[in-house]
Parts: sequence; structure tokens; C-alpha cells
Amino acid sequence: MAGTPVYAIIPGAVVKLPSRVIAAVLVACMGCASASRPEDIQSQILQLDAEWSRAAQARDIDRVISFWADDAIVLPPGNGPVVGKSAIREFVVKSFRTPGFTISWKTTEMAVSRSGDLAYGTGTNRVTFTGSDGRQVTVDGKAVTVWRRGKEGAWKCVVDIWNDVTSPSR
Repeated sequence: MAGTPVYAIIPGAVVKLPSRVIAAVLVACMGCASASRPEDIQSQILQLDAEWSRAAQARDIDRVISFWADDAIVLPPGNGPVVGKSAIREFVVKSFRTPGFTISWKTTEMAVSRSGDLAYGTGTNRVTFTGSDGRQVTVDGKAVTVWRRGKEGAWKCVVDIWNDVTSPSR
């Protein structure tokens, strides 16, 4: 490429471009392409998901809510759908007010659509709370999340569903 002139055609003119400009554009484009690789997207969403779980463990309501899209649907076990961020916020606040409540999860698999704008993850979770008899209850579960890349490029969870693997243990 060095020594080979590159020209850009602009309406009404032909402009010779320096090789440094061409190299910078190519490097920038390579970065865009690698950001769209399924492996890179999987890693990015798995990292987001781990941050989300840590925010839930820290009981950071605003941070927890920030991982859901505005139109997200949460499908908790034994309850009807919780639709939209406002309703999801109420659900999270109520959950955090439950005596002894904690939640954590680990997404172990992530699949990305060919178009690179949708993904789904599967994994496990653990919820604990204080039962009506004062004893700690632990419920292990399995979960599926669906993620969508928004127009601004940020990944948000749009569907969040989980159910129990085991009966609550004390």
C-alpha cells in the first residue's frame, strides 16, 4: 500500500488521500467487524450478566433495573408476567423488601443470532429468603434470558424467565 496513491472521488473533485488516513480507516473497520463476531458478543453479554448479578447481590436497585429494556417482560415462577421497567422496578423493590431475600445467578451458555442483534442465555440461579416459620429457605433454579442490542448499541435483557429446579429447602 505504501507508495500506491489512493484517491477519493468527491462530487466535483478527486482528492489524493494519505496512506495514514487509509490505514486508520481500515483499522477502525477491523474493530467494527471484530465487535460483531459471535464470540465477542457472547463475552460482552456474559460480562454484563455477571455485573447484573453482582448488582442484585449488592441490592443496587437502580443498577439492577438498568439491565432490562424499557419493554422487558419478566416471568417469575408462580406469578403472572411483569411487563415494563416501572412494573419490574416494583417487583424488584418488593423482592428486596422480603426478609432474608438474596438472589444470585450464573449464565453458563450464550447463543447469538446470525444478525448479531439478539441473543439468549441459559444458566442457574439461587434465591434465599426467610420463611414464615423464621427459617431460611433456599430455592435453586434454572433461567433463560433474551437480550437485544438497541439502536444505540447497548445490550438489554428483554425477556427474563426462571423456574425452580428443586422444591424450597430449609
